This record gives sequence, structure tokens and C-alpha cells, in this order.
Amino acid sequence: MSMGADKADRQYRDSHLMVADGLRLHYRDYPGPRDKPPLLCLHGLTRNARDFDAFAKRHSPRWRVVALDFRGRGGSEYDPLPARYNPLTYARDVLELLDALEAPNAVFVGTSLGGLVTMTIAATAPQRIAASILNDVGPELSDVGLERIRSYVGKAASFRSWDEAADSIAASQGPAFPRYGHADWVAMARRNCRERNGEIVFDYDMAIALPFETQGPKPKVDLWPMFKALGQHPLLVVRGELSDLLGARTLDEMHKALPNMRSVTVPCVGHAPMLSEPEAIAAIEEFLASLEP
Repeated sequence: MSMGADKADRQYRDSHLMVADGLRLHYRDYPGPRDKPPLLCLHGLTRNARDFDAFAKRHSPRWRVVALDFRGRGGSEYDPLPARYNPLTYARDVLELLDALEAPNAVFVGTSLGGLVTMTIAATAPQRIAASILNDVGPELSDVGLERIRSYVGKAASFRSWDEAADSIAASQGPAFPRYGHADWVAMARRNCRERNGEIVFDYDMAIALPFETQGPKPKVDLWPMFKALGQHPLLVVRGELSDLLGARTLDEMHKALPNMRSVTVPCVGHAPMLSEPEAIAAIEEFLASLEP
């Protein structure tokens, strides 16, 4: 696709926010009404706002959709202090974004890390959450999935072509998307990577891995109180059937903790569903319809 075609296809405005510690963050703002909460999309650890483009185009302009690039990803500036790459900082950034949008609250759509940030806000500023959709994340995360993520995050790589980038991503994430063909992997590469100095590289600051590399014992954080705080408002959980991060047993326990929670399991997909699968689309559309008068 040419650059001109890309611009013609856009349905969003590129916007920026300067947060309190001086970083300039980027977000995509898709048009929609200002008299109801926006859909606020928060991506996974190594991802960016581009993951939500199809989702946003599906729901805008019925809803205003805002997709943030966390600091160190996509069009947002990299943090000179890598220790600030943590959910508490991301949560503060999100609250500043809501203030800048003059939005009292939002319907949060959080994939993986974005879901952890959503739970953090539920525990610290619950009034800012009108409803939430957690995508393949919960209060208990499988060690298998966490180790897989640690195995690749922060590992710099460069590729000579989009085909080469696609093949590399398919080699590491193939089990999560067994139905993907080469064109799907190229599309994922274009979401995950960017062109820089004649090469194709992953579109995030490799230093986001540094907080994972601290020496000594790591304190265990009980996420259940944060998750239960989401129960004050409508909640939908999307899980990939093949997920190695959010287990089926954990999803059952989540239902026991919050009986009014809705959920959908997307077949033949691992971590994390793209929210473009028919089962995810149907569940999300029904959920959003339930929020409207």
C-alpha cells in the first residue's frame, strides 16, 4: 500500500499528549460522539495502537475510539528512565489522557498489559471506568506464558524485508495462530514493526525489558483485589482457547469471583486474540449494545 493510499484510508486523527514527567505520548483518535464514554484501547507489552485499527474502524463513529501508544512504543517517546516502564506509570499516563480528552470515564479495552493497566486503574481510580473488556489477561497469569514473553521481549532484531519480518514473527508466535497464512503474518509484522534507517525493526524501546531483569527475589503481587474492583462496572473477558497466559481454570475462578462477568473463548487462537475473530466481534458488539440506553 502506498503512503497516499494509507492516508486516504485513515479514519483517525494522530494526536499527542505531554504527560507530567515530560514525555510526549501519541494516540489515535477515531471520531465518535462526545456524550458517551469513549472506547479507550490499551495494547500489549511489545505492541502499539495499530493493533486496534480494525477494531476502531468497526466501532467508530458509533463510538469515539482512542488508542494510546504506551510510552516507549509506536509514536510515543522512549523513557530515559526504564524503571518507569511499569503498570503504575502507564496508569498515570492513561488518567492524564482521560483528563486531556475531558472524558470523566471510558470503556477500557485492554489486551494483556493493557488489561493489567485497566485493573490498576480499577483499584486506584474506579470512577474513571465505565465498563471494561479484558483481552486474554486476568488476575492469575501462567508461568509458561510469562516465560515465553520474557524469552523475546527486549531482543533487538532487524530484517531486510517485510517477508523476512513476517517469517521471524511466525516462527515465535505460530502456535498462537495456527490458521494464519503468510499474508496474515505480514500484516502482523506491519503492526509490530517499523522501517528505520533502511531496515525493519520492532517498534518499541528494547529497554522495556529492563524492569524484568532486576536481580533478587521478585515480590508476588496479588491481582485478585484489583480484578474484583472491575466488578463495580460491566465486564467482558475475551480468552484465546490456546492461550498460554490465561488458563481456562483461571477464567472459571474469575466467573466465581464476579458472577455477573461475561466472557467468550475464541477458538483456535492463543495469546492474544486480535478481536477481529467472529466470536470476539459478536461478544463485543453484544456487550457494547448492553451499555447503551
